[in-house]
Amino acid sequence: MSIAKKEYKRVTVKSLIEMKANGEKISMLTSYDYTMAKIVDSAGTDVILVGDSASNVMAGHETTLPITLDQMIYHASSVVRAAKRALVVVDLPFGSYQSDPKEALRSSIKIMKQSGGHAVKLEGGKEIKESIKRILNAGIPVMGHLGLTPQSIYKFGTYSVRAKEEEEAKKLKEDALMLEKLGCFAIVLEKVPAKLAKEVADSVTIPVIGIGAGNGVDGQVLVLHDMLGMTHEFNPRFLRRYMNLYDEMTKAISLYCDDVKSVDFPNEKEQY
Repeated sequence: MSIAKKEYKRVTVKSLIEMKANGEKISMLTSYDYTMAKIVDSAGTDVILVGDSASNVMAGHETTLPITLDQMIYHASSVVRAAKRALVVVDLPFGSYQSDPKEALRSSIKIMKQSGGHAVKLEGGKEIKESIKRILNAGIPVMGHLGLTPQSIYKFGTYSVRAKEEEEAKKLKEDALMLEKLGCFAIVLEKVPAKLAKEVADSVTIPVIGIGAGNGVDGQVLVLHDMLGMTHEFNPRFLRRYMNLYDEMTKAISLYCDDVKSVDFPNEKEQY
């Protein structure tokens, strides 16, 4: 059954909570630069996440850990300049918030002031409770992130599904309730069993955005380069590729190179 969508000229944190209350699913994609963000925004995406996944897809690192706060601000600034409708959420990178609530606040203020982003996202539950409280007390909107938390990859040792066991599932549900109580406006739930994800989404009034968490949550997020098929090595079960840009772009660039070599480009109509 389709849900009548309300038109939002500008999506805000309140818009997302309203969408959940109205049963409207939330669309969220990553972006890291002006040109791609402009396309994502104009296509009607509700939330643009300036993810620390830029460390992987933009810089070629194996994990999200190497990206710095200043690099996140650079990417976020580019996205903010493009986004006219979408809510722009910026990841706090590894090392900028985990151990020191004061550092978490400084990092968040720097992102908000220098990039113009609308909110920040942090990975973790009760272990970062004080950091979240301090950021929220400063009036900065916070999106939580539970389940698989890529910044903790060396702790987990794997990118496999989280919270399959009862103890971890119980903690995840408790953390979700805590994040809502603290004042987070939404939660990303990554790579957890669909049944558990739905239980979490049903237990809180704030939106739960899933990635590899089934369709019982309030919205979905994917990495843009993955869903467009610009990357081809990454093939998790939850990923649906809507295009195969890797092959299409390779063909186009190869054709350009051939045309240059054969002096077919530029032709007479393409010169002054």
